[in-house]
Amino acid sequence: MKVLFITILLNGLLLVGYAQTNIADIIASTQTIKHKDPLIDSLGKKMADYNESLALKIQLVDGYRLMLLNTTDRNFAMKVRSAIIKQYPDQKLYLTFLAPYIKLKMGNFIDKAEAEKIRKQLIEANIITGNIYLLNEKVEQKPMDKNAIPVEEQ
Repeated sequence: MKVLFITILLNGLLLVGYAQTNIADIIASTQTIKHKDPLIDSLGKKMADYNESLALKIQLVDGYRLMLLNTTDRNFAMKVRSAIIKQYPDQKLYLTFLAPYIKLKMGNFIDKAEAEKIRKQLIEANIITGNIYLLNEKVEQKPMDKNAIPVEEQ
């Protein structure tokens, strides 16, 4: 009886050991193998580049422009435009034609004081004989340099 019991016990232990090895092999063989498509990386890079380019695009914000001229004389408007470009090459000029008038606007000023300063300089230079008006408009804001360190206001 003892021999039979020991034989059954040993066979049972062998079966348990064999079953555990098989279960481990089964688990290892059923793990999913993931194959990554290289297009996913390419798409991710394109999305990152697109999001970065959005930050570098010109945005429209509330600001000021100077209305320099509102005339029907095209030659005079072009003469004033060329004089302004020579004196202020860094300022952007906007020449629009709305029949029968030609309008000349200047600048993308976010700060009203800066616009007033340029307005006074133009009046003193006598390039424009008429009035120069300060207009509230949506103006272009230059994108921030991504390497620039933001300065906190105090």
